[in-house]
Amino acid sequence: MASTNTSFSLNPHSDRLRELAALIHPSRFSGHLDERLSTATVLQLQKSPRLQQRLAELLLSSEELVSNGTDWGRDVLLGHDPRRAALLAGSIWHARSVLKFVSRHDVAILIENIGAEAHAFAIRHLSNAVATTSIDDPQKLASQIEHDGCACLGAWLKDASELDRVRVLFRLPVGTTAESPAAEHHNSAGQLLSLVVAHLATEEPAA
Repeated sequence: MASTNTSFSLNPHSDRLRELAALIHPSRFSGHLDERLSTATVLQLQKSPRLQQRLAELLLSSEELVSNGTDWGRDVLLGHDPRRAALLAGSIWHARSVLKFVSRHDVAILIENIGAEAHAFAIRHLSNAVATTSIDDPQKLASQIEHDGCACLGAWLKDASELDRVRVLFRLPVGTTAESPAAEHHNSAGQLLSLVVAHLATEEPAA
């Protein structure tokens, strides 16, 4: 007698929706779920296989996106964390400022906020830096790196399909600059993100 516990593996489309639901930032569900639910409760709901497909469908309002005929494939960041990609892009944007930090204390603060990978990535790609104005406070620089990195990611996604765009943006919290990039970000996004994606592609695909 065949097992009845296979309903979550027979439909590849449902599997994709559940995978997406588990990755969506909890803030994205604001306005779709009871506002009295805590973030911890929303996270628990996202872990429930029986609810994940419905949660994803709440956000994917386009019928085309939830169609069984949609071929998802891998996302444009190869499954990697969008915030990580944003920090890498932002670090190149502000590479000149990153390079100017020589104090062990300041470098430690910067790395604590953006990570050693983004710090090294900025130095490696100094020739592609965009910002010309120096920022001499490590906390402020870290904040600006994330600000401009998210904006570049959002600008880069403007040329992606609707599905590819939401699959990345939904993994970021509501209100980042990825949702409202400026003209200067559109001008540099392609160059910076090509470096970021090439770097991500050297790793094993993210789970």
